Amino acid sequence: MAWITKNSAGATIETRSEPYLTDDMRKHLSAEILPRYETTLAALLPTLHEIQHTYGWIPPQAMKEIAEFLSIAPSDVIDTVTFYEEYWTHPKGEHVVAVCRSIACEFCGQGEVTQACKDKLGIDVGETTEDGKFTLIELECLGSCGTAPAALIDETLHEVIKPEQIAGLIDEAAKNSGH
Repeated sequence: MAWITKNSAGATIETRSEPYLTDDMRKHLSAEILPRYETTLAALLPTLHEIQHTYGWIPPQAMKEIAEFLSIAPSDVIDTVTFYEEYWTHPKGEHVVAVCRSIACEFCGQGEVTQACKDKLGIDVGETTEDGKFTLIELECLGSCGTAPAALIDETLHEVIKPEQIAGLIDEAAKNSGH
């Protein structure tokens, strides 16, 4: 079997004229974040949080800008972004429905809860609804093993959740969006 290669070295990224890492962000990071760390590499996580908090995801152009700003290898940035589940490499929906898939939640019915989400939203795990309102994901652990199964809808934790509750919780999140 032959290896399938890709042209990583010659890859291009889509860019926009204005930077993602704005002058205000650079000033804030330089004054408030960088002094807390011995190296710029150590400041990578809070820098990524700054971008994601502002844009909801971390575009490739932003990764490149961060690498240049911190004087680190672009590979360090993309390796970090793709290692941690909390970082997004593509736009997500206005609301995120995250179902815990830990072993405790799995034993307590996580599969049925995930299926109820898929049925309600008409999408699969990792997808966003066509209208851009909801993204469905599974997370490794929400730290709520004693009240499994658990799901996080936006920033609200729902415990001992039943599949028949999902539709109402999703409807409630949609109502609270202000749109």
